Formats: sequence, C-alpha cells, structure tokens
Amino acid sequence: MTTFKEIRGTAVQSVSSDPSNPESGQLWYNNSIGVLKGYVLGAASWAAGGNLGTARYLSASAGTQTAGLGAGGYISGTAATAVTEEYDGSSWTAGGNMGTGRYFLAGCGTQTAGLAFGGGPPNTAATEEYDGSTWTGGGNMNTARRQLAGAGTQTAGLGFGGQTTVNVNATEEYDGSAWTTGGNLATARNSLGGAGTQTAGLGFGGYAGGSSNATEEYDGSTWTAGGNMGTARYRLAGAGLQTAGLAFGGFTGTANSNSTEEYNGSSWSATTNMTTARRGLAGKGTQTAGLAFGGLITTTVANTEEYSGAALVTKTITTSTS
Repeated sequence: MTTFKEIRGTAVQSVSSDPSNPESGQLWYNNSIGVLKGYVLGAASWAAGGNLGTARYLSASAGTQTAGLGAGGYISGTAATAVTEEYDGSSWTAGGNMGTGRYFLAGCGTQTAGLAFGGGPPNTAATEEYDGSTWTGGGNMNTARRQLAGAGTQTAGLGFGGQTTVNVNATEEYDGSAWTTGGNLATARNSLGGAGTQTAGLGFGGYAGGSSNATEEYDGSTWTAGGNMGTARYRLAGAGLQTAGLAFGGFTGTANSNSTEEYNGSSWSATTNMTTARRGLAGKGTQTAGLAFGGLITTTVANTEEYSGAALVTKTITTSTS
C-alpha cells in the first residue's frame, strides 16, 4: 500500500492543535481530540440574506454582495415601480426613487455609482445614474428596448440584446454621458444574463424563440461564441467577470430553475443550487460572492440569497467500510 509520505513526500504530523496557516491538501492528526483533519476544498453554498423591503421582479441591479443596489421592477398589483433599495450585506434600506418607474430594465456599476437603462412599458431608451442617494438622467440609448442585459460601470457601461417588437442583437457602450453602437451579438435574444466589463463582457442564456444556453464573449468590439451553459434558460441573473462568471435562477420554458453555474472563460460547470427556484430575479457580485434578490415563483418574492464559492476549509477526515 502506498503511504501518504510516499505520495506527498512528508508524513502526517501529530499535533496538539490545528495549524493556523495550513497549505492546500495538508493533512494532520489532532492528538488532543483524536481525529485526522485536512485542509481541502469545501462545497459552494447559498445562504439566506435579509429580505427586500418591496417584493418585486425584473429589476435593475448593481454593486456587490455587501454593497448591493436594486432599482425599479414589477410589483404584483402595482405594476412598474421606481423604488430603489440598498443592501449592506445583511439588510435592505430605502434609497432614492428612480425618475421613471419601469421593469424589464438592466443595470450595472456600484451602489454609489449605479447605472439603469432601458425597460418598459412602453419600451424606453431612458438612462439614469445613481450617486448613492439620487438618480439623475443620463444620455438615452440609441435603441429603446426591454429585457436587455447590462454589464460594466457607470462610466463604461454595456447594454446588449433585448426586445423591441422583436428580439434584437444590438450592443451599446456608455461613456458616462452618451451611448455609442458596439458590435452585434451573434444571436438576437431577450431576457439573457450579463456579467463582466465593457471590454470583456459576457452574455448567456436568454430567449431566442425558446430557452437558450448560448454564451458569447465581448472584447470591446466583437462578440464570439463561448461554451454553452448546462441548463438552457431565460430571465436568469448573472454576476462576476468574463473569466469568472456566475449564472443562477431563471426559467427553462417549463419550470423555474434554481440551477447555478460557474464560467471559467471557456466552459460552464454546475455548482450548488439556489435555495429558491425563481425567474426574473436580479443579481450582482462576483463568482465567489454573489447576490440574488427578488424574482417570481408564482407571485413576486422579496427573498435574498448570498453565494459563497468553493473555498479551502479545515475538515475532519472520516473513513467508510461500505
């Protein structure tokens, strides 16, 4: 039998307490409690966060897991809303209302420098900028549309896809005051997910006559095909970067989804499912610290979930005789 020492080059140490700074893959025997332990990759997880003050779906989103922003959306029985909320990592508080209440809109940026654009009804080209307390009008998009995706920052934004009376593949870039035309998506679609930056964008999923699993990567001028998602869906949310993306939730065409997938720049891999399957949710953050909020199950919900990517953790090593 091959020993651990022959594999790793070192023997398993016997120690009275767990090491303070272990290395990946390190094993040790804690002789004070009589257990074998190791520093190994733990599973990703979703955990409940504080509920939105106003249940809604189809909102714009921006920011991070500990400094999130949700604006606009659809409230059951009320329709379009201008309500804005800010998240501090545990609870949501009211921010300044948008100038134009709408849903099916997109967003990007940060909690103190947010950008919201497009949406409806009716289809609008309106853009608004948020400074952490107040929304002000920005330059209109060239193509008024709804159900588009967004990425980037307030001064370097990216809007792509969506619907006018038909699905569109149009891409636009924002410089902090005006929108200019960028390269078209290869596949016209609406209700897709977005992540990344203006010069390294990521678009995935969406509705193109049916649920799509297509992924495209943007380099600042041109979209090229990336690896397909494992679960085709639309009205999903996204977070992260082009080389470290996160997709979650959505609608497959027959059912709400709680599927979560991570993108490494070429392919998607399934990870831990969300607790609550839903569509029309909003999300932002990173691949290792994502934020999901709102959405629709059979009615609009206020649920917030926080994603923690797989990370190295200390675990007790057990054996099985089965």
